[in-house]
Amino acid sequence: MNALRVGLAAGGSVTVSAASGAGLTAAAGGYAASAGVSRAGGRAGSSSAMLGPEYGVGRADWKTTDEEIEARKMPVDSGQTLLEGYTFDDVALVPKYSSLTSRTEPSLETWFTRNTTIGMPLVASNMDTVMGPELAEVLIANGGMPIMHRFTDLETQVAWSRQFAGNVFISAGFNDVDNLGPCFDAGAVGVCIDVAHGHTSTMIDFIKHIRDEYPDKQIIAGSVCTPLGYQDLVEAGAHVIRVGVGCGAACSTRIVTGFGVPQFTAIHQIAKVAREMRVPFIADGGIRNSRDVVLALAAGATSCMMGNLFAKTFESAAPKYIRLNTDSDFDVVHPVKVGTDMPFKYDVFALYRGQASEHFQSDYFGGVKKGTVPEGVDFTTRVSGSAQDLLDNLLGGLRSGMTYGGARTIEELQRKAEFIKVTSNYAAESFPRIHQ
Repeated sequence: MNALRVGLAAGGSVTVSAASGAGLTAAAGGYAASAGVSRAGGRAGSSSAMLGPEYGVGRADWKTTDEEIEARKMPVDSGQTLLEGYTFDDVALVPKYSSLTSRTEPSLETWFTRNTTIGMPLVASNMDTVMGPELAEVLIANGGMPIMHRFTDLETQVAWSRQFAGNVFISAGFNDVDNLGPCFDAGAVGVCIDVAHGHTSTMIDFIKHIRDEYPDKQIIAGSVCTPLGYQDLVEAGAHVIRVGVGCGAACSTRIVTGFGVPQFTAIHQIAKVAREMRVPFIADGGIRNSRDVVLALAAGATSCMMGNLFAKTFESAAPKYIRLNTDSDFDVVHPVKVGTDMPFKYDVFALYRGQASEHFQSDYFGGVKKGTVPEGVDFTTRVSGSAQDLLDNLLGGLRSGMTYGGARTIEELQRKAEFIKVTSNYAAESFPRIHQ
């Protein structure tokens, strides 16, 4: 059984990787707790000392050589052989010796930005059919940090910033710069610059502008899927980077354009640079269950962002639809009328849509811009239950995974992680086989 190093060596062969590159380790420069680090919703008794050295203060003296830039380009290796890319389904973790006596022992505290920690590593996507005040309340109660979407009026954004002051990020596109000041004044701690392709000169200039105008506010930037993209946004001044292009459930970018890096490989490769630059990153997209959460964090992400899973909760901002257990058509129900006490006779569905879908663009922009095509889809999906039930399921699975990895902290999980490449038969062997 060969251990996996994501990407190929010069000869094109997959080589043994032990845990190197899988995590963000103290030996690689680390990220230690320091004075001035803020905590968002940390659990009682939690300590930033458990997080290891500071993830925080990025390297101000970072200088990039031409050789380093070339080394961080991903398309081909030195032998002009195509690199291999891996999704979460292509890999598995090797169990490790564990001294933990209970699945409740692991701490889920993690770095959200380079100077802020959160009590658990799950983040709801800042999409219009996902994030709203009800879901934000559940996230904060569990130690999380909500990121409100930008597809509403300024008055609503300011109200959200005031309602969750000190515990909320807002979102902005390149044309929303005038909205930042009022939201920051109302209590937003930072902004998520929300664009599909984040490795651009426009993004870098926008980060620098926000950094100069609002030096005490934090910046989430992305999305990127390469080490060089991560590095450029960190050097511009971002406090945390979103990683993931084309892997969301409602995204069709890879099919439309041909561009995108498989999510596990993107995380694993970027983690190698993050060890040196010490700025956290969010694995955004492709998360379907607790297994994917464990793999993403073990590969080096410090938190995971999900849209579809949260959209399917009662508390999401998604419009809800009901259908009686008959052959009748859908009947629209106003979201506030849909709750966890819905009678069992109803099947409840949520509308989930990508922000580049034709459905969304028609609603928000009046149609798809001439000369462009949609890069997303919309669909209805069955509501799974409450947001608390979802968090309990995902976080319980994460704790179980950490015990198999012999890890009391996410940083220890990363440090000890050993991945193997698996075939499609791995999934067949892994799922319960109740009909055999």
